[in-house]
Amino acid sequence: MRPSARPPALTAHTRGVRAVAAVAAVVTVAAGLAVRAGADGAFAKYAGSALYTVLLCALVAFCAPRARPVTVAATALGLSWAVEFAQLTGVPAQWSAHSAAARLVFGSTFNAPDLFWYAVGAAAAWAVHTGARRRAASAAGRAPGGDPGGAVPR
Repeated sequence: MRPSARPPALTAHTRGVRAVAAVAAVVTVAAGLAVRAGADGAFAKYAGSALYTVLLCALVAFCAPRARPVTVAATALGLSWAVEFAQLTGVPAQWSAHSAAARLVFGSTFNAPDLFWYAVGAAAAWAVHTGARRRAASAAGRAPGGDPGGAVPR
């Protein structure tokens, strides 16, 4: 492999975003498990739906650390909706019957209100991600996203 063909080294920014995203994913899973263990009914169900999308936001941010918060949230929301609509096919129900992990990841039964709560989770994650980027940019003495014009990340 020629030296110019090597992938670029991870920057401190990329490593930092990935570290924060990994911690956010662990915290989100812990919150989801706590809600599952300590609550029941509609609150537990819909908090779990919102947290599912928050977790996907953390995973998308980990995989694409330079992506804008709106892109991260929209991607996670799209994935959440795709999984929910896939439940109409019955395939996730088959997987869930054989695996607890599949049941947690893919669910088993379509529930239209989940679509709303996924959007709530995406909006919450977007707000936190945007705020974190603003604080990091402010602490570094530059505009968010490295834009010298002071544009706010979307």
